[in-house]
Amino acid sequence: MNITLFNTLTRKKEEFKPINPPYVGMYVCGPTVYGDPHLGHARPAITFDLLFRLLKHLDYKVRYVRNITDVGHLENDADEGEDKIAKKARLEQLEPMEVVQYYTYRYHDAMRVLNALPPSIEPRASGHIIEQIELIKKILTNGFAYESNGSVYFDVERYNKQYNYGKLSGRVLEDMLAATRELDGQEEKRNSVDFALWKKADSDHIMRWPSPWSDGFPGWHAECSAMSIKYLGEPFDIHGGGMDLLFPHHECEIAQSVAASGKEAVKYWVHNNMVTINGQKMGKSLGNFINLEELFTGSHKLLEQAYSPMTIRFFMLQAQYRSTLDFSNEALQAAEKGLDRLLAAEKTLSKIKPTENSSVDVSRLRDEALEALCDDLNSPIAIAVLFDWVRIINSLAEGKETITEGDLKTLEATYSTLVHDVLGLENNQTEGSEHAELTGKLIEMLLEMRVQAKTDKDYATSDKIRDELNKLGVKVMDRKDGFDWEV
Repeated sequence: MNITLFNTLTRKKEEFKPINPPYVGMYVCGPTVYGDPHLGHARPAITFDLLFRLLKHLDYKVRYVRNITDVGHLENDADEGEDKIAKKARLEQLEPMEVVQYYTYRYHDAMRVLNALPPSIEPRASGHIIEQIELIKKILTNGFAYESNGSVYFDVERYNKQYNYGKLSGRVLEDMLAATRELDGQEEKRNSVDFALWKKADSDHIMRWPSPWSDGFPGWHAECSAMSIKYLGEPFDIHGGGMDLLFPHHECEIAQSVAASGKEAVKYWVHNNMVTINGQKMGKSLGNFINLEELFTGSHKLLEQAYSPMTIRFFMLQAQYRSTLDFSNEALQAAEKGLDRLLAAEKTLSKIKPTENSSVDVSRLRDEALEALCDDLNSPIAIAVLFDWVRIINSLAEGKETITEGDLKTLEATYSTLVHDVLGLENNQTEGSEHAELTGKLIEMLLEMRVQAKTDKDYATSDKIRDELNKLGVKVMDRKDGFDWEV
């Protein structure tokens, strides 16, 4: 089955053809670890986890690299100001690597409960200073960078004369120069659009390494070029990240790779769109900045309730990754109900009784769902296919449709594979619901007692069990051959 992806570089869908099939190299920009993981971290993680899972399901061998930024990312994504992690360390009176370790663990915990598979390799920028220095040396040797007072800057204007700076974002250098002619205290640069490859550390800068130019630290953009090439080679297949990284971060990555080697390192650039809250861009100044723990506990003032990690994952998968995703309580509550229906259908499958013939075409489920996912990760259409099969599964359980034993086994396996292995959806429980399995068994036991009460014509007890369960939020559904229930 052929896969198409939207390639940001060409601004159109392209058929995905790995450079060295069946091997696929995928690099995704991970977090700068100086704060709790938030919604902005969740969307790229889930987007590229879906792509990772799909490629593996289609029998590709995937090397998935997702970095951790722990040095060089300065305030406001600029070349001036304080390192974000160093600032956090100073405010909390910690070593920078204590900050890194703490928030890396927090990020990993959030990814685990969102059921995002761990990457094949997770390198840190601070562990690849040598590779970044070597990359900078090549760019200097090729004439696309210059040293200034112990710092090294990429010469964007010189590069643009031979190549095209702005090809990924569609920006024009002349327009950027006209708009940012004032250097605002950055006199070390020849042009305001030049970006730092290496920065000389001030006397109070606590994160520093020796280099041929000064004791300092690498620029933010250098890390991804150096680490992606180290682990995936040059060129490699897919580079992904959030839309906010398209410019300047990924634009600078292209320029660095071409300036160092004369060729581009990436074949497909894939970007997920941003998250909004009730139609507004998420931001601390607007009071709508929600981290993942607040979502899982319901502790943020904008939230009416807690939402499980699987509700968040399912909600994000209901939108195609290139569309803007707007969070609201109403939308999350609808996603919660939809996910419950999707997972309840799997339990219903176990209660279907096979017949001598089938009135349903089971192969259609896999074909239509995968066709949607292979069309630029169109997860909303794939989920719509699954909901169509929820209706069919319920019809089978009620005896309105028929299915043979062999087709039923195929349906059970296919449904489980798509829901769990490809979409990555699991039991919709909030973090900390350790007794969920026990609760389910107790409900089943009460309902078995209700069945016995009905057999004994003890309708008062039967009705009391049903009514008390309803008060607790358990909906009981009687069927010809037993019962079903859902919370």
